This record gives sequence, C-alpha cells and structure tokens, in this order.
Amino acid sequence: MRLYSQKMVLSALCVALGLIFPLLFHFFGGAGSIFLPMHIPVLLAGFLLGSRSGFLVGVLTPLLSAILTSMPPLLPVMPIMVCELGVYGFAGGYFYHRRKLSVLKSLLAALALGRAAAMAGAFILVSLLGLKLAPLFYVSGAIITGLPGIAIQLLLVPLLVDRLETMLKGRGKA
Repeated sequence: MRLYSQKMVLSALCVALGLIFPLLFHFFGGAGSIFLPMHIPVLLAGFLLGSRSGFLVGVLTPLLSAILTSMPPLLPVMPIMVCELGVYGFAGGYFYHRRKLSVLKSLLAALALGRAAAMAGAFILVSLLGLKLAPLFYVSGAIITGLPGIAIQLLLVPLLVDRLETMLKGRGKA
C-alpha cells in the first residue's frame, strides 16, 4: 500500500509539474513548442514510476492543461499531445523497466514511438473531424520546432533519472 501511495503522489507531482512548466515558459515568452516543458515530467513519470503511471501522467497532463489553461488548444493540438505524451510515458517505462534498456535507449524509443503516435493521432483527427491538417507536415514541423527541447530531453532526462532514482532509493531505506 505504501508503494501505491508513493506512486500516486509522485504521479500527481509529475502532472502538476507538467502544468506549471509550460505556464512558466509562456509567461517568459511563449517558447513552449520550442523547449517542450510538458514532456520532461511525463518522461520522468514513465522512467521513475513505470509504464502505467507514465501513460496516465502523459494522458492527463495535456488534457488538464488544455482544460485549465487553454494550452494546448483543444483542437487540434490537445488530442495529438494526449496520444504523443501517453506513449512517451508508457514507452519510457516499458523499455526501461520491462525490457531493461538503458535510459538513453529507452528515451530514444519513447521519443520515436511518441512522435509516431502523434502522427497517428493527427491522421485520426483528419479522418474523423475533417480538419484541414497535413499530419506528416504537422509532426515534422513539430519535430523541427522542438529540436532544442529534444536536445534538452536527451541531456536532462538521463541525468534526472539517475539522480532521482538514487534519491528515491535512499528514501525507501529510511
């Protein structure tokens, strides 16, 4: 029961950080689509808490952010981000915990699969709602715009996972 409670609290913390970080970036110039501040807490949730918690954090964070802050916009961005971030959180946890890949390999797999999920989400939106959106151009544009954020993720996430795992293991012994 203690582990379940700890996972719930840490999941809530990751969602909260996923809501706060984009607000800070938008407050200081609106560079969220460049630096991808919502992605890091979702990725950390997958790595630290596992695939289920990572998935839930990845789905809830953009959904709650859209409802509470109108960022991302409800259409077309929010459903695409729900697909992308849900897969980020799930895949990060899956490859790291279940497949026992390194943090970097798991991160690369999560990023690739998340972008593929974003593309699938964009295709579904176009086919269901008839939106004037070219999924390939949308996702490739998001990747190009987000290159600084991707670089930050590749540098910061492995470091944070290492440090936070060490810290969480130390707390578990107390």
